[in-house]
Amino acid sequence: MFGNYLIGLREGLEASLVVCILVAYLVKTERRDALKPVWAGIGVACAISLAFGAVLEFGSQELTFEAQELLGGSLSVIAVGLVTWMVFWMRRTARHLKADLHGKLDAALRMGAGALVATALLAVGREGLETALFVWASVRASGEGTSAPLIGVLLGIATAIVLGYLFYRGALKINLAKFFTWTGGMLVIVAAGVLAYGVHDLQEARFLGGLADKAFDVSATIPPDSWYGTLLKGVFNFQPDPTVLQVVVWALYLVVTMSFFLAPQRPSARKAPSTGPASAGEPSTPSRVTSGDEPIVDGKN
Repeated sequence: MFGNYLIGLREGLEASLVVCILVAYLVKTERRDALKPVWAGIGVACAISLAFGAVLEFGSQELTFEAQELLGGSLSVIAVGLVTWMVFWMRRTARHLKADLHGKLDAALRMGAGALVATALLAVGREGLETALFVWASVRASGEGTSAPLIGVLLGIATAIVLGYLFYRGALKINLAKFFTWTGGMLVIVAAGVLAYGVHDLQEARFLGGLADKAFDVSATIPPDSWYGTLLKGVFNFQPDPTVLQVVVWALYLVVTMSFFLAPQRPSARKAPSTGPASAGEPSTPSRVTSGDEPIVDGKN
């Protein structure tokens, strides 16, 4: 459940920050008339993400067992790839996220309401689709057969929404660079377990061999139905009897990805453009959310 909570929190917070940046910028520049199409785009993005998740969940139930395993394994691998890319992308661009979104929003304001809807849709929809795919893959990997994984995701998203609101109101201060580094590292560990489970699915679908080649079997020491076995399964997608291929893929992904993720970043020479002085009628919400050098959600300047 913790792994799914982390997914909901991490992905939900990214989407919440995007929404906060878009809304705060429109309020600051006294373009409240543009809020309606932006919220429309956000609503469409949420609807598409939910529909995508429903298609994944209910559409796969009509397939044969081997087809389900092939689909599940393939999508698990794709989900891990997307999440890995997202983790590195956010680590690299978090400092400039506000400036990038402001530039896109300025261009959309010049083009009209349709462009505003599309900007919000694309900005939030990417996070939503990634979340739906990775949550679906993670829930399959957990194999709990209960509503606990879904509850964990919903709690994570709810927490992210509350944090996003507090960021916007200026009631909370947090260094997002450190936050995304810590949660990104934990998410890499969760992704490694999802990838290993995806490999197992592909083996059961007979797409990959080695299903009978067990690396070890500690089922007697760590029973899957024990509280600690359930905890390890929920947090790390731990399997007491993995195949050799699963262990190799898990170890390679974790070592290589974590090595690159923890490597020192090169200092960026990019500087966010100034949006100019605030006008007398602008709201005075203070900057409270920081990412390294510059605020991400800024209702003042």
